[in-house]
Amino acid sequence: MSENHVQQSVSQVADLDSLDVTGKVVAVRLDLNVPTEGSADGAGVTITDDNRIQAAIPTLKALVEAGARIFVLAHLGRPKGEASDDLSLAPIAARLADLLDAPVGFVNVVTGPDLKAAVDALEPGQVVVAQNVRFDSRETSKDEAERGQLAAEWAELADAFVSDGFGVVHREQASVTDLAKLLPAAAGRLVAKETQVFDQILGDPARPFTVVLGGSKVSDKLAVIEHLLDSADKLVIGGGMCFTFLKAQGFEIGGSLVEDDFVSSANEILQTATDKGVEVLLPVDIVAASAFAADAETKVVTIEEGVPEGWLGLDIGPESAETFAEAVESSKTVVWNGPMGVFEFPAFAGGTRAVAEALGKVDGISVVGGGDSAAAIRLLDIDASGISHISTGGGASLEYLEGKVLPGIAVLRS
Repeated sequence: MSENHVQQSVSQVADLDSLDVTGKVVAVRLDLNVPTEGSADGAGVTITDDNRIQAAIPTLKALVEAGARIFVLAHLGRPKGEASDDLSLAPIAARLADLLDAPVGFVNVVTGPDLKAAVDALEPGQVVVAQNVRFDSRETSKDEAERGQLAAEWAELADAFVSDGFGVVHREQASVTDLAKLLPAAAGRLVAKETQVFDQILGDPARPFTVVLGGSKVSDKLAVIEHLLDSADKLVIGGGMCFTFLKAQGFEIGGSLVEDDFVSSANEILQTATDKGVEVLLPVDIVAASAFAADAETKVVTIEEGVPEGWLGLDIGPESAETFAEAVESSKTVVWNGPMGVFEFPAFAGGTRAVAEALGKVDGISVVGGGDSAAAIRLLDIDASGISHISTGGGASLEYLEGKVLPGIAVLRS
């Protein structure tokens, strides 16, 4: 395990059970940033995917059962320091109440006397949700003093802090890092599980260890590739990013997405992988489309044939999907980050579906690194029961896989 990961290992992070919370006020940072539809001035805001809310329930239940008095801090969207009815946490609080099967209060302020009154009124086992913390510009300020000022206002109300928003632990923000410095702090159930899973993958993976990467850009995954080439046995590359690698190998890619500035980087990665004995799997066939549209004309081409001029590759082909799935199923540890194609269009979802279904058949540990990959599993209605872990944090999981120390984890070290 690298030094960075020793530093942020869950074994050195205070656990929820280490806190004495009975009768105490506990500030809990959750990631409740869920997709919504509608607007407050129309038919109302509807939550379209409540997975992150569901992921928060184990920690909240543990605190409720322990008799803590809980106030929740969370954000929704990017309001940039200004209040917005459409980004209010009121509907989130209502959904939390449904899932907890208990009343959950909501106070329409981020801080101040009204929040203090709501917290003071809490009885053991009760929960109140504060308004979207990003309505206050100090939450995301680059000025540590400004963030600290906001954190101090929350700290005055609480006896302890629990961090359970994995999707934000890669950020230095008032409710993530600064508050944790002011109170006895611990990781909640979700953050503990996420860090444990990623530490196991990065520290001592059962082998073969396969990394599957997709998504649109090589530049987004370059640091992940460079870091994992030291530990992976196989590197599987699909999605839009594969075309930069295919171009580096001299294949015709038509109008497919490509990052010309990273063609040389792709070549260097392939050479480094060879030097380190890491097997790299790239597509051998492509589902090409006449246009970027769900109803575009399609055809499967081999990489030797190339993507025709004026066409673009929108998914890996059926032979590649089968090969990628076999590589996944035969592994003991797999981490997947990034779809294999434009899975939102049914004609280009085959590769992503094949990889997702293969993850559920791994005899070992299979991890989905959040973001678009997790969204694809839900959209494609994949049976995820066989997948070991689906991360709730796309950006956080990506930075973890890059080997970075996440500030929201580091601040919880004992």
